[in-house]
Amino acid sequence: MHVMLHRLEVSDFPPITRARLETLQVNLSYRCNQACLHCHVNASPQRKEMMDSETVGQVIAFLRHGGIKNLDLTGGAPELHPHFRHLVETVRAIGIHVIDRCNLTILEEPGQEGLADFLAKNHVEIAASLPCYLEDNVERQRGEGVFAASIRALKRLNALGYGSPESGLVLNLVFNPQGPVLPPPQASLEEAYRHELKVHHEIVFNRLYTITNMPIQRFGSTLVSKGQFHAYMKLLREAHHDENLEHVMCRNLISVDWRGYVHDCDFNQVLGLPLGAGSNPWTHLFDLLQCNLEGQPITIADHCYGCTAGGGSGCNGALS
Repeated sequence: MHVMLHRLEVSDFPPITRARLETLQVNLSYRCNQACLHCHVNASPQRKEMMDSETVGQVIAFLRHGGIKNLDLTGGAPELHPHFRHLVETVRAIGIHVIDRCNLTILEEPGQEGLADFLAKNHVEIAASLPCYLEDNVERQRGEGVFAASIRALKRLNALGYGSPESGLVLNLVFNPQGPVLPPPQASLEEAYRHELKVHHEIVFNRLYTITNMPIQRFGSTLVSKGQFHAYMKLLREAHHDENLEHVMCRNLISVDWRGYVHDCDFNQVLGLPLGAGSNPWTHLFDLLQCNLEGQPITIADHCYGCTAGGGSGCNGALS
């Protein structure tokens, strides 16, 4: 069962508009070597959706057009895409910063033996999912053996210089709550992560990002099955802060799905919500080459409260 918000649903979420576009977030594939409970795209090893080579070329053409600072690669596990390394090398050569949304265990998958060295060589920023510094909590959310594999991957990245301020190789960790609750304050949790990982595993990292679980797809379905969906939505609404609206990720980012169609954010993408509050959901990246999106409306729905609740939530963690 998938929890989907209808495209035409009326929401009382405050209207927001776009600022300058700085980040192109690209979902290369829904295929993943894991099937995590909190995954908002419902990724798994069984998923087949994958961006074709023509669309990868259109992503590169869009980035060559100028103005974009960051390419944010996500999935599934983006590294499983056959053109992942070509895409990274090409856009790094034209001076664009690349972020890899990495689940860490991918570094131990067959065929990925040289992945860590490749990422370091190309100075790719890593945003690595590690939902807790305690083994039991991680295994409950992500499966048996995931914590140990993640620790081995982090040590491997540290050995290459990732996480050390002087290296320029950025390693940020990503926290998701275990259930229908808001993340704790990011600064205090980062301090706890830093202490626990250093003391018990000799691991260092740059920043910790806390991200609110969205009430959609696999996590949303779990909420429905446990009778917690409406209570969680009530929590998000009541914790909304208007000051977070200025900093939500969709103001400076667009999300491209595996077919090349564009949405206001990754969450809207998986819900099939159209770009810019329009009635046509099929705006393709290639159609935007000559467009200026600044000042345009952003498609909103009730799940948007997940980004403005508490300290706020975005691809780079808490907003305030």
